[in-house]
Amino acid sequence: MENFTRDDVEIISREPGFTGFYRLDILTLRHRLFGGGWGPELRRELFVRHDAVCVLPYDPWEDAVVLIEQVRIGALEKSDRPWMLELVAGLIDKDEQPEEVAHREAQEEAGVVLQSLQPITRYFPSPGGSDERVYLYWGAVDSRGVGGIHGLEEEGEDIRVSVWPREAALAAVEEGRIDNAATIIALQWLGLHAERLQAEAGVRP
Repeated sequence: MENFTRDDVEIISREPGFTGFYRLDILTLRHRLFGGGWGPELRRELFVRHDAVCVLPYDPWEDAVVLIEQVRIGALEKSDRPWMLELVAGLIDKDEQPEEVAHREAQEEAGVVLQSLQPITRYFPSPGGSDERVYLYWGAVDSRGVGGIHGLEEEGEDIRVSVWPREAALAAVEEGRIDNAATIIALQWLGLHAERLQAEAGVRP
């Protein structure tokens, strides 16, 4: 079985479509076919975004996660509840490392200090039309006393922070109350690895 690479795609042209906080490019391209040869020219619109960092703050001693809640415009027309329960998250600026973003956003959005930070995975949330890649982490936190309203006023952020027992958060995924990709992925990962994380933190069964 042949495995294609980036060299098997030819970008014929790339033109700007829109430039603002985000960018939209219009590409004309063609690529090799599984059956052999090259396919026809295709016109595709590409949503160009900064890569993102998402962090699941987890307290292995209390077996609890810290989640944030804020309004999301992408859900306005398709959900009766556009205030989404989410992970701590932020976009990567050109001169930042993902780990720097994780620590900064944890403090700004949730008021927590990450005692350690470990990667879960990296993934493309919507590669059919966007080049964004997500760096997904979990961070050890002390969740005692965590909560309230956070976020940067100058950025218009209004973020409610809450602490959830792990099993309650997993139930919210099952019930569809948590319905965004990064949070679902991280919580399902935690469901598989929580006992190991607790053991590494010295929690006795």
